[in-house]
Amino acid sequence: MTANDHKLITLIRKGEGIDLEFKTCRNQLNRDVYQTVCAFLNRHGGTVLLGITDAGDIQGIELDAVSQIKKDFVTTINNPQKIHPPAYMAIDELEVEGKQVLRIYVPESSQVH
Repeated sequence: MTANDHKLITLIRKGEGIDLEFKTCRNQLNRDVYQTVCAFLNRHGGTVLLGITDAGDIQGIELDAVSQIKKDFVTTINNPQKIHPPAYMAIDELEVEGKQVLRIYVPESSQVH
């Protein structure tokens, strides 16, 4: 287990909170991901982990869906008709316990979205 795996597993075990949200996301993004992103932008920022159940189980994302999910996310957050003003966010691919997980870091915004 790498140091990054250990950090992520520790984060998952901490559970959801004011700055951490889990989304199942097997093969596509649900709309509630964007609601969470807006909430984090309008508060103090946070991290969204895709491929994790609400209970903290590492379910993973289907491998052939990862690149499309990333593309869909970036397209939507940069669309002023969806999120206004558009926001820049990093979305990282991680492998945890042999499963693909996506981590979205949402910064605190100085504007209301």
